[in-house]
Amino acid sequence: MHELAILASILGVFLLGAMSPGPSFIVVSRIAIARSRADGLMAAVGMGIGGFFFACIAVAGLTAILLQVEWLNILLRLAGGAYLVWIGISIWRAAPQKITIAEMPADQPSTLWKSLLRGLFVQISNPKTAIFYASMFAALLPSPAPTWMLLALPPLLFINEFLWYAIVALGFSSHGPRVVYLRSKTWIDRTAGAVVGALGLKLMTDSARTIA
Repeated sequence: MHELAILASILGVFLLGAMSPGPSFIVVSRIAIARSRADGLMAAVGMGIGGFFFACIAVAGLTAILLQVEWLNILLRLAGGAYLVWIGISIWRAAPQKITIAEMPADQPSTLWKSLLRGLFVQISNPKTAIFYASMFAALLPSPAPTWMLLALPPLLFINEFLWYAIVALGFSSHGPRVVYLRSKTWIDRTAGAVVGALGLKLMTDSARTIA
């Protein structure tokens, strides 16, 4: 029972972490509004896969290498920041483009896989997430951790991330938020693009300061 309580506390901490505003929230909500509810849910799946990936790395202890090999950590942080900047610029440039919310024609290629990959890449582009996973595992896991717990955590954290972002996708794909978005698409997109780009620039500048 004690071990189940520890597992529940870990899942609670990671759920609170997922709920904190950031680029993942912005990207999933925008995909759900601008594309479709199914696209938003696929982006949520991508977020879940990213959580599963980081959980596996943390379980394997590989994030300890990032903490010890400074140049690799900095390189990944710079790459992640650059990707977020690119996402922000893409959202900003597409802001004035009008969109029509309608059923997708049969001959139009599906965007579901693109939505999944966008969610996944945004999730794994932030090395701070990997450090968060590693530090929380180190702080909350018992020592030694039972094997069943190490095996259970990655799929449970996938569910954790997916459920939260599925709620975000379902909420923002509803009629009310969609109407608000369509009325103010340009400014909403430019604000979202600026926030994501600024987060990427901050990640890159913070990494550059560690080099200097």
